[in-house]
Amino acid sequence: MLVRAHGLSKTFRGPDGGPVPVLHGVDVKAGECVAVAGPSGCGKSTLLNLLGLLEPLDAGEIWLDDVCVSRLSRRSQCRVRGRSIGYIFQSFLLIAGLTALENVLLAARYVGRPRPEALAEARRLMDRLGVVHRADHYPAQLSGGEQQRVAYCRAVLNAPPLVLADEPTGNLDDGHATVILAELRALCRERGTSVILVTHRADAAARADRVFRLREGRLESQGGNGHS
Repeated sequence: MLVRAHGLSKTFRGPDGGPVPVLHGVDVKAGECVAVAGPSGCGKSTLLNLLGLLEPLDAGEIWLDDVCVSRLSRRSQCRVRGRSIGYIFQSFLLIAGLTALENVLLAARYVGRPRPEALAEARRLMDRLGVVHRADHYPAQLSGGEQQRVAYCRAVLNAPPLVLADEPTGNLDDGHATVILAELRALCRERGTSVILVTHRADAAARADRVFRLREGRLESQGGNGHS
């Protein structure tokens, strides 16, 4: 999926009560992995929330392929988000009262996908990520690495053409982080998925096709890493 975002503006109130503009622009091609780096509080998560249609824009446009999704109604944006965007959160955001498998299947419920088809795909993904044996366990019974792998399966269950990953390895040790980063690269290579990855980790950014640094609300290209 081709992602284009230009002139994005989201204004917050600073400690002194004055407006703090957050401006962004980015283009991402189908099958490309783009990393966004920058210090805490610079607006990286805000950028993903805007691109993921989780927060309204103050100004600017977001296009997914040939559709300007920022102009759609909130209800239409919800449908686009369920069908076309997968979101991986640093804090996992699994529902405590649901098993691992039930958490993964939530993604299918949001778009009305037939349960038998979704169940087969959920089990296939969980097997690939090494957590299928934990399918009937609740989040509190899973390690941090297992929770993030379950969250990853939920995010990609419907094969969204765009995946947004907000510090997906921030709470993981190196071994579990490597698994998630490898899977994100595999999405690009095997499915042609576009991935936008927010990260503090140099090793995570090094796996991306292009790296941007967010400075004072603007994305500055740090060049490409030469991945195919």
